[in-house]
Amino acid sequence: MEKQQLHRGFGLWASLSLVIGTIIGSGIFFKQGSVLQVAGNTTTAMWAWFAGGILTLASGMSVAEVGSQMAKTGGIYHYIEQLYGRTLGYLAGWMQVVFYGPAMMGAISAYFGVLFVAMFGLPGHYSIWIGMAALACVGLINSIPNRFSAGFQMVTTAIKLLPIMALIVFGLFFGHHDALGQTVTTIGHTSGGGFGVAVLATLFAYDGWVTLANISGEIKNPQKTLPRAIVFGILLVIVAYVGVSFGVYRSLTANQIASLGENTTLAMATNAFGYWGGRLLSVAILISLLGTLNGKVVSFPRVLYAMADNGDFLFANIFRSLHHRSKTPNAAIWLMIGIAFLMIFFTNPDQLSNYAVFVTFLFYILVLAGTFILRKRDPQGLNRSFSMPLYPLVPIVAIVGSLYIEVSEIMHDFQGVLISVLIVLLGYPVLLYLRNKQK
Repeated sequence: MEKQQLHRGFGLWASLSLVIGTIIGSGIFFKQGSVLQVAGNTTTAMWAWFAGGILTLASGMSVAEVGSQMAKTGGIYHYIEQLYGRTLGYLAGWMQVVFYGPAMMGAISAYFGVLFVAMFGLPGHYSIWIGMAALACVGLINSIPNRFSAGFQMVTTAIKLLPIMALIVFGLFFGHHDALGQTVTTIGHTSGGGFGVAVLATLFAYDGWVTLANISGEIKNPQKTLPRAIVFGILLVIVAYVGVSFGVYRSLTANQIASLGENTTLAMATNAFGYWGGRLLSVAILISLLGTLNGKVVSFPRVLYAMADNGDFLFANIFRSLHHRSKTPNAAIWLMIGIAFLMIFFTNPDQLSNYAVFVTFLFYILVLAGTFILRKRDPQGLNRSFSMPLYPLVPIVAIVGSLYIEVSEIMHDFQGVLISVLIVLLGYPVLLYLRNKQK
């Protein structure tokens, strides 16, 4: 019987929409307060947003070069396996499937619920159930042919650019405060941590660019489309994020931003455009969050599918199967949504997102180093359809920047980091079990 194949339904525009739409989501709207609290002052916070963008761009270009030579579903799971062997590749996939992917789905869903109840004045405890319902709806969209999830991604990406533009324009031309240079002085709101931890907090907002690599098997001409979508997508997002942050600092004082926390953007929108204008902008932000969530649900279950297809997961026959009509890995999708539901119940979204970003950057560093390995293997570039500019400066910047924020987070919250790493290492006994079973 012929093996079912994933459908290549993502062209350049759909791929670019996936990158932009997955990155621009909850982070820029909900992380303003937490980034400022950690940074301590608005100038440091602004530089953190910019540094996070440069680090993301350097990482994105490096991964794009690697991905142009390994155009296969699975993303960094596949890359690391090819570069360093099965054990590290397996742990990279395990990390994405049981922790990173569900954690990001859970955090975004939780933020959706928070904004929804704030917008409609509902009791706060409803936010969990609303977030779960949103995630379930996105799961249903992804359980039918991927042309629908691709179309949904393009529509939500177009809509989400509207509040971005509105916040930037208002802050630049109509903001009544000049918060740049202000220090957070409100008692109980400054948590410290320094520049490195502030950059780490922004990386949740920049997260999403690597998700395109996970679906290489569904991209048309992935060797060319993937690098273009990643690089141009990240460049646009950097401009948007720095612009929104500047707009926020022009519209509110540092203490107001720190006090408002997750509700900063809603308060700014209401102040800027009045009650109904703020609500209309909030609806656009809710749609933006759904687009980001869609990108996560499109991407991460493909890692589980790729692992199962290689026999690298428990109950592989179930998770390697595709629905006979939609050609989507529905069993993989709903397992990861189920894990995300548990995380929504038992964790804090801000903390959860920071831990998830920390863990995934451990594996990003291995992929970044892989650019040097592949250049050494293929010095003439015969297998490279994309070569990053300014090599080797770009991957060096990406590696050094990644190491800096990793060390900063270890010093800031060693216990949380240790728990995150242990969750990843739990995958090793599972790998040993699978190896013995295959023998």
